[in-house]
Amino acid sequence: MNVGLIGFGRTGKSVASVLLESSDTRLEWVIRGSANPEQKTAAECLGIVSNNPARIFGRHDLSMTQLLDRHPVDVIIDFSCCDGLELYAEEAARRGIAIISAISQYPEERIAQLQALGAHTRILWSPNITLGINFLILAAKILKQIAPDADIEIIEEHFANKPETSGTAKVIAESLDKPCDEIKSIRAGGIVGRHEILFGFPNQTVRLSHESIAREAFGNGVLFAAQNLLQKDHGFYSMQDLLEPYFFERSVAG
Repeated sequence: MNVGLIGFGRTGKSVASVLLESSDTRLEWVIRGSANPEQKTAAECLGIVSNNPARIFGRHDLSMTQLLDRHPVDVIIDFSCCDGLELYAEEAARRGIAIISAISQYPEERIAQLQALGAHTRILWSPNITLGINFLILAAKILKQIAPDADIEIIEEHFANKPETSGTAKVIAESLDKPCDEIKSIRAGGIVGRHEILFGFPNQTVRLSHESIAREAFGNGVLFAAQNLLQKDHGFYSMQDLLEPYFFERSVAG
């Protein structure tokens, strides 16, 4: 599948490296905030040997119409910012290009925009697109159904300079009907990201935890999302929507 990537910061570069090394994707282009006077490709910037075009464009180098006319893609992956949708969303939806957004937090109007675009193409939004964290959320929801009276605590740990509460932790809290202001946050050193859900029972404790060791974990999640999203009908999806059929298929087969 042909892929376009928006956002070339630390996480975007890690995702690009996974896409470049995958035999299932062809990275056509990358959009970053600033221009690319060196005319380097993403592969050259990352020191990866690849036959992917991986052209780098600045945000204002081309209009999205021009870019997609010259370098069409099957899916656009967004690791930029909450206003990145203004750049590409309407034009991508008009062409039926799938959109995978991994922006950690959106205001309500942006979420509504994505949901509306689902009438025209396939849309996936995941504040944390790693496979592990989404498996963790599914497991926690199942455990809560089994033991609805258990005490639940949510703890998130990130690098020292991350100012806000983790968007992933907020999604976990919402999925378990817990107030977001009860999330426990820890900031220290260069922690990439760790989330833990603690279930307290009278005579036992269950801890479900996930840790991102490297940002390439987001790229692995993107690959899974792209491969599965393109098989779906038009609509607005989460990573859990893509994972749940695997649970169902295994239970039926059993």
